[in-house]
Amino acid sequence: MTVTDVHAHCIVGEVEAVVAGDPRLAAHQELEARRSGRESLAVSGEMVRSRIPLLTRVETRLAEMDAAGVDVQVVSPSPSQYHYWADPELARTITHAANRGVAALVAEEPTRLTGLGLVPLQHPDVLVAALDDALAQGLAGVEISSHAPGVELSDPRLDPFWNRAADTGAVVFLHPFGCTLDERLNRFYLSNTVGQPVENAVALSHLIFAGVLDRHPGLRIVAAHGGGYLPTYLGRSDHAWQVRPDARGCAEQPSSYLRRLWFDSLVHTAEALRALVAAVGADRVLLGSDYPFDMGVPDPVARLDAAGLPAADRDAIAGGNAEKLGLVPGKESRWTLV
Repeated sequence: MTVTDVHAHCIVGEVEAVVAGDPRLAAHQELEARRSGRESLAVSGEMVRSRIPLLTRVETRLAEMDAAGVDVQVVSPSPSQYHYWADPELARTITHAANRGVAALVAEEPTRLTGLGLVPLQHPDVLVAALDDALAQGLAGVEISSHAPGVELSDPRLDPFWNRAADTGAVVFLHPFGCTLDERLNRFYLSNTVGQPVENAVALSHLIFAGVLDRHPGLRIVAAHGGGYLPTYLGRSDHAWQVRPDARGCAEQPSSYLRRLWFDSLVHTAEALRALVAAVGADRVLLGSDYPFDMGVPDPVARLDAAGLPAADRDAIAGGNAEKLGLVPGKESRWTLV
């Protein structure tokens, strides 16, 4: 069994070069300052700068993996590189650079790294081409946020993308960036500690209630941060589905769709991990660390062990499920899609 961390990040320098100096980037950063608060952004900026070697150098990454007992990382760009403010032409350039940058990083150590690329979620008409580009670079799939300006994950315009992802077996890693609750969360780093789990819950609810998972049962969606607040509070959604006709967009009650999704283990406490496993099943949880950011954990394997799960469940989460999804180099997918 190969211990596999499915939630790890890099920074692609070519993407930063493409957007540098664009006045629209400055406008987006001003929006982020309003939503997150300037104090939190200053702390985050210094944190990221101090970890550039971890985000860009393979030899440093491998040493950190060895120390954590991780055999394989699934590497995706830092969510700060989504740049969903970009117009179609610039967005194509960004995703083109991101996909090749991640592929180049993986190529430095292809037995220990798997990669995910980017697609411009804000432009649904080019998503299929961007996904195909990522797969053509040898990447296992793509990373997306919880929404883009004017685009929820329930948007019918995304159906061709979902269909293509299901047909190809591409993994779609759902990782929010920021939160749309704006100034209410601009102190105490609430934009991340509260906002990110909210964004996960909202995005997954759009997928469930809009029937996206009904129409595309072969999707391989992995939700970061254990799916946020959704998995352990779906009883309220089930109740709404039972009593509200406007909440009946999906064929079955919402909690049943947890068995059609995957979740990483980054929920920070043993109690929360046990609750996640109880809600979704051990075969739907994968090891995740959020390497190398400060809201991640340096010891994902130790934290998994601290949950005291049965050995078979522990091993499935540590690497067996990732192998079944085809995220381990040299291992074909063994998951039977239904």
